[in-house]
Amino acid sequence: MPYPVLNEYDLILGSNSPRRKQFLTDLGLSFVVRASDIEEIYPSELQREQITDYIAKLKASSIVLTHDKEILITSDTTVWNEGKSLGKPADRQEAIEMLQSLSGKMHEVITSICLKTTQKEHVFHAITEVHFNVLTTEEISYYIDTYKPYDKAGAYGIQEWIGLVGIKKINGSYTNIVGLPTTELMEELIQFINE
Repeated sequence: MPYPVLNEYDLILGSNSPRRKQFLTDLGLSFVVRASDIEEIYPSELQREQITDYIAKLKASSIVLTHDKEILITSDTTVWNEGKSLGKPADRQEAIEMLQSLSGKMHEVITSICLKTTQKEHVFHAITEVHFNVLTTEEISYYIDTYKPYDKAGAYGIQEWIGLVGIKKINGSYTNIVGLPTTELMEELIQFINE
C-alpha cells in the first residue's frame, strides 16, 4: 500500500460502477461496495458541476456509515454540452441524438466526488474538455449497436471504439472521462484524512 495513512481507515465505495471499482483496485486501495440506489433527480436550476456536486452528496446521504474510521466515496458524472446535462440515454434513439449533438464539437465531462465520514464531508469536482471529430451516421449506429452505451453519461465511453476513432483531443483528466478522476481523488483523499 503506497498510502500507509489509509491503513487506518475502511474505504467504502458508494457505487456499483465496474469502471469505478476497477480504478480503486488499480490504485491499490482496499474497499467494500455499499451502493446507493437513489433516484438521481436534481433541482432544475442547477448547472454544470452544481448538478454533479448535488447528486454525489445525495448518494452519500443515503448510505449509512457504521463507525468513525469509515470513509465513504460517492461520485456522479455528467456530460455538459451546449448548456445541457447529458446523463445516461434511455434508449437507442436518445443515444443517437446525444452522439449527434456531440459530433464535431467540444463538450465537458464533469465528475463530482463526495468524501464522507461520520464527522465531516467534502465535495470536489474535475472538469475535462473533450473534442469530438465529426461522426458519420454509420459510425454512430455501429458504436451504439455494438457497445450499447446505455449505462454511460453522454452515450459514450472514451475507453471503447468511439474513443479510438471519434475523439480528436482532450484537455484535462482522462480517467475523469471514464468516470473517476483518480489523481484528484488521491490528492483530495489524503488531504481529507490529514485535515
